[in-house]
Amino acid sequence: MGNYIPPYTISEKMLEQVSAISEKVGKITGHRELESKPHLRRNNRIRSIHSSLKIEANSLSLNEVRDVINGHLVIGDQKEIQEVKNAYAAYEKISEIDPSSAKQLKEIHGIMTHLTVEESGVFRKGDEGVFSGDKCIFVAPPPNMVPELMKDLLSWVKKYEGKVHPLIMAAVFHYEFVFIHPFADGNGRMARLLHTVLLYRWRSVFEYIPLESQIERFQKQYYDAIAKCNTSGNSNIFIEFMLDMINQVLDDVILQVNKANAETSEYVKKMLDLMEYDIPYTSNDIMAGLGLKSKETLRKNYINPAIELGMIRMTIPDKPNSKNQRYVKV
Repeated sequence: MGNYIPPYTISEKMLEQVSAISEKVGKITGHRELESKPHLRRNNRIRSIHSSLKIEANSLSLNEVRDVINGHLVIGDQKEIQEVKNAYAAYEKISEIDPSSAKQLKEIHGIMTHLTVEESGVFRKGDEGVFSGDKCIFVAPPPNMVPELMKDLLSWVKKYEGKVHPLIMAAVFHYEFVFIHPFADGNGRMARLLHTVLLYRWRSVFEYIPLESQIERFQKQYYDAIAKCNTSGNSNIFIEFMLDMINQVLDDVILQVNKANAETSEYVKKMLDLMEYDIPYTSNDIMAGLGLKSKETLRKNYINPAIELGMIRMTIPDKPNSKNQRYVKV
């Protein structure tokens, strides 16, 4: 008891990936790039939630997810809307979660599945499997084994956090958690959130790295890696896959930050300073605040560049010239 070590072997490829990731994280954190750009942090959080739920067949669009989080009325499936609210509440707890605590994991599961599943915040009582679409990848261990398997996994995290590199530990934990499948529903969402939690405990910038969006792009490969590990009896393939996903998403974030640095004009900065988050402004509101008289100048120098950078959004994107159009800082 307490001596369980998940089966995996460190490869040369993993070491190369860890080195590359560490260098990229250093580039982002060294200049406090994300800390100085709240709009990027918020957009990335929304992307994380949208992608993680989309993997589980939630049909809400990115803009609809954004609107739910911002408290706006969204017409759609009420369960899917609740899933967004739940996921946002759970992700807001990233800095507080102890990934070695079964009690906390159950509490977070209770938040993640509030009002959407019957067995919320408790380990499952029935048999379950992992599915990719309609295809069953594998049948999970029987429910009577779950408490002991989770106890072993969480004991390993507690004992080896700080000894095993966090990039490796997070991937191993993610795979083992999915394999055990401790809950009746929400295991994928929980595994991806807890992967981020473990990375956050290493480098806080990971709280706003949209790893889930990268996984969603390669969803088939994600499930294939899990299936291959089930066959091989170790998590090596999944570790390499997840390290590759992190490596790629960090490239995206660096480009995102560089673009924002290079393209944010003094005009856009001035307009953003005027606007409060999540409050809709008419073009006339913005013009009055900036002391402008020309709508063409507003569109060319302020509105259009800010939309392209993802710093503001239109409330009616399908009708950009609508008289009811509003602009929201995001």
